[in-house]
Order: sequence, then C-alpha cells, then structure tokens
Amino acid sequence: MKLQKYLKSLYRFLQRENFHLVIFWVVILILVSSVGISLLEPDLPLRNAFWWSIVTLTTVGYGDISPVTLGGRAIAVLIMFFGIGLLGIMSATLATILISKKMKEDKGMKTYAFKNHVILCEWNHRARSILKELRAASQTEEAQVILIADIEEKPVADEALYFVRGVVDEETLEQANLCEAKTVIVLGDDRLEASARDAKVVLTTLTIESMCRDVYTVVELVDSKNRQHCERANADEIIVGSEFSSHLIASAAIHHGISRIVSELLSTQYGNDLYGVKAPKEMIGLPFIDIFIRMKKERQAIVLGIQKGRGGELIANPPVDSILEQDDLLIVIAAKRA
Repeated sequence: MKLQKYLKSLYRFLQRENFHLVIFWVVILILVSSVGISLLEPDLPLRNAFWWSIVTLTTVGYGDISPVTLGGRAIAVLIMFFGIGLLGIMSATLATILISKKMKEDKGMKTYAFKNHVILCEWNHRARSILKELRAASQTEEAQVILIADIEEKPVADEALYFVRGVVDEETLEQANLCEAKTVIVLGDDRLEASARDAKVVLTTLTIESMCRDVYTVVELVDSKNRQHCERANADEIIVGSEFSSHLIASAAIHHGISRIVSELLSTQYGNDLYGVKAPKEMIGLPFIDIFIRMKKERQAIVLGIQKGRGGELIANPPVDSILEQDDLLIVIAAKRA
C-alpha cells in the first residue's frame, strides 16, 4: 500500500511538471527518426537505425553509423536540434524534482517510512544536546532520527536527522511512521509556562500510546506532581528535570565532586558510561555476587543492578543471592558496551 501510494504521488508530481509530455515527445522523435533513417539509408536495418537515433539524440555520437543520403542527413540535423532541446527540458525537470524533494525534507513536508528509528518531539537546547549525545554513542551514531517541531525548517545540518514540521499530533506522528519507531522522546515546549508545558507532554504521550502501544516512550516533565498523569498515559520512562537537578545539587553539597562522576556516566562523549546489556548466556542461573565478580574480571564492567526484561522492574544493588534469569538485563558501568 505504501509503495502504491508513493508511486501515485510520484506520478501526480511528474504529471504536474509535464514530465510525461517530455517523455512522450522523446519517444516519438526516436521512433520517427528511426523509421525515417531506415527507409532513406541503404542497407540500414531498423534495429541499427533505432540505436543511431538514441546515440544521436543523447549527443554521444559514437560514429559507428553515419547517414550518407541527403534525406538521412536532414533527419540527423532535425534530431540533433530537437534532441538538445528535449534533453535540456528533461534535465531541468529532473533537477526540479530533486530540488523539490530536498526542499520538502528541509521544510518538514515529507512522509517517512523508516523502521527502528528515533522520534524527537519538540526542539530546544535540550533536544540539541540529546541529538549530540545520540551521535556520540556507537549504537546510535548513524541512527535515523525524525524531529517533529513547529519551527520553520530543519535546525541542524545532520544527514541522519529528518524533519516533520508541525505540532505533535496524529498527522505528524503518522508522517514520522510512529508505529515502526524504536523510541519516542517527548520534550517540553519551552514557549509555555510550566503547568501548560507538562499538560502538553501528557497529551502528546496519550496520543502516542493510543496510536501505538509498542513504541518505547521517554518523556520529560517539569513538575513531579504530573508524574502520575504520564504513568496513566503509559509512558515507559519519566524524567523530571527539576527533581533530578535538585537531587544532584543536594548530593554534590553533601559529597563533593559527585556531580562530575554523574556527568561522566550520563554523557556518552567521554569516560565510562551506563549501559543496559543483555545477560550473557553462561551467567544465566548464577547468583548476583558471582556475576558481579565475573563481569569485573572478564569485561572490566561494574554491575549496578538487574532489570527484569526490557522496560521491566529495575533492582538496584540486588542481594548477593539474587539469581539472574533469562531475558534479564544487566545495568553496568563500563568504558564501552560489554
């Protein structure tokens, strides 16, 4: 269905640009000149005349076939002059198609059919930092990211960043191929005051979850009081910016220098990072203390906790006798993904 829709859209565009007329006259010119030169030139079969017409029209001119009669040369002159004009029109039309396609992308008017991509809702300084972090991580450095934002044009020169212009609603989410996305990041609209900003985030989350429950949603809130609304909207992860900042500042005041460690762990651009890695098969069924020691010895990674399946319950600092089960994820600190 998507291919059929794309082909219909392409046909309508070519029709609007009168490209079909250019093709029609090119075909007519080749057929007429092929038949004419075949009749006028002695011992020139139609298939060779057809080859000569195409070579002459495209101004390649191999010289393997040359007209010798007056009528043949007259046809050659006509096809040369008309061919240059038709090829010029064809080249200009193709250039228009490519430029129009690029402009549609930059202006956020295109519909995408990506799979396992990331959708970023709203554009602000935090979105810029998020994009920078995604590009610094090995698993997302070349990932296709679709930005949905009500801004004039694509804000940064990133070849793997694609733009859909408009507010985040069903139409723009369909343009971004929501149901085939891997993750959706919902940021607050900085143009709104705090309560309205959080309300818009909750509404966006509800829209996303009502359209596709399988996509993983990460949402940003200003006020922790609105966390319950996002939970009811089935957001997978909720990050309260002010709450996180307050905890970090308080911890830094009590334990000097801790903010630098947290910054290193949260940034993919330098130092050690936090990773969620699939539990190695040989460690399934082992107690946590054995896993902790083996991961440090064998992979230079420190295990902080266990997540019961992707998106499941997170157990930080589990008891030493906790048994690792199939599909569990290990939350580790490491220089690179283990």
